Amino acid sequence: MERSYTTLAGSERKQPTSADDLGPADPNERASVTITLRPPADARAETHLAARLSERTYLSRDEFATRRGASTAGIEAVKKFATDAGLSVREADAARRSVVVEGTIAQLAAAFRVEMRRFGGTAGEFRGRVGAIQIPAELGDIVSGVFGLDQRPQAQPHFRGVAQPHAVDTSYTAVQLGALYEFPPTATGTGQAIALIELGGGYAPSDLSAYFTSLGITAPTVTAVGVDGGTNTPTGSVDSADGEVDLDIEVAGALAPGASIVVYFAPNTDQGFLDAITTAIHDTTYHPNVISISWGSAESEWTQQAMTNFDAAFADAAALGISVCVAAGDGGSADGVTDGKAHADFPASSPHALACGGTTLRASGTSITSEVVWNDPGGGATGGGISDVFPVPTWQANAGVPPSSNAGGRIGRGMPDVSGDADPATGYAVRIDGSSTVLGGTSAVAPLWAALIARLNQLSPKPLGLVNPLLYANPAALRDITSGSNGAYTARVGWDACTGLGSPNGAKLEALLSAAPAPQPPAG
Repeated sequence: MERSYTTLAGSERKQPTSADDLGPADPNERASVTITLRPPADARAETHLAARLSERTYLSRDEFATRRGASTAGIEAVKKFATDAGLSVREADAARRSVVVEGTIAQLAAAFRVEMRRFGGTAGEFRGRVGAIQIPAELGDIVSGVFGLDQRPQAQPHFRGVAQPHAVDTSYTAVQLGALYEFPPTATGTGQAIALIELGGGYAPSDLSAYFTSLGITAPTVTAVGVDGGTNTPTGSVDSADGEVDLDIEVAGALAPGASIVVYFAPNTDQGFLDAITTAIHDTTYHPNVISISWGSAESEWTQQAMTNFDAAFADAAALGISVCVAAGDGGSADGVTDGKAHADFPASSPHALACGGTTLRASGTSITSEVVWNDPGGGATGGGISDVFPVPTWQANAGVPPSSNAGGRIGRGMPDVSGDADPATGYAVRIDGSSTVLGGTSAVAPLWAALIARLNQLSPKPLGLVNPLLYANPAALRDITSGSNGAYTARVGWDACTGLGSPNGAKLEALLSAAPAPQPPAG
């Protein structure tokens, strides 16, 4: 009997607007596909996990497998479909709720009833698809996503140099910023591990050694982990993804030198991005408890299945006590989109991420004299706005999130949540590909907050995990930014869609943790 198929919700892809159709994909090319499974129904019902995570009660990995992992029956059903379609099963992981299959393009196109094409443009040549993915009807309540059929570049790094004819006003080492933001002096992140997600480029150990030596800091342990064929591959160009990789390592390492830094390299596709995140979350070798992500793009550039699965992965991280810090973007309220509308950047707009926006910071000695919204016409501005996808999380309900500036005034998840220095004109002194330079962008703010969380984790009996509920319940523990605009949104007293709750005050956050009720043991 012929198998009945159904459309995989949210899987629709449009033809890339910046690429030409070069014809059919090579039917004999081999490729791997990651099939993701839905969380158990009771896990999906834990809306934002806010109620239990506000007490920092986390699941052990065994408890996680039982409560949030894929069922054996679900995995076996997906594996049977794959083998029936002539595909080989490379990996099945219940905790990651994924099955990785492999086959020729012809086999994969037949299995998922899609047409595979080749496209070429400014981003190079890549394989893609147009339309929706089809899956067997019996998998409709099991499968949540299929990734790897389309290889189009998914995200951009959110770092910036100083745009000409502008000049660097002043620059700071990460250590100086840690002092200005009053990071806890008694902690260095010892015993913690920070994961960095990178979708290209690489680092040279000699650059890191020279950088940390110049700061008088013992270099942290830095380990590269390859995902889906990704590797530490420096290009030798400061303007390439090398700038992102080195910026992330150097900021996180300088501000949390006692922590180990684990860099997960993956291809810049939605499959590579998601697989890198789930690899970090479920890494039982390095056990990162903070993840920093400095890549993203406007929500309109993503499929719904991708956003759903990324958010589910971040919810998994929260359940395990892992914090996820994500750069909010450098294209202002439009997020670099030219359709005249405001756009939120994803994955920062996930309600299970700490979205990190940007400021322009000036200081005298060890004191901050001015901090405003980063907005330099022609040189970038902090991302921020209202999600078109995610509703207002419970912990943000009392923050006064305004309607979207777009027609219809949607009320949705507001971002960013927090901020920090991001203006290249008051940027970070770093070393990249043998050269000392100054970079900015919200790319630097995500590892800055990740390092702060690592230091606070060291001082706490339990990791902070999803820190958002704690911060929104205690906004006075941050430096409120009340001046400036990112385009459609303007700073104000309290939370705003430019800088969130504000920039860090490490001393107040440390005091807040010491005064907070002791975390309860994991439930169940």
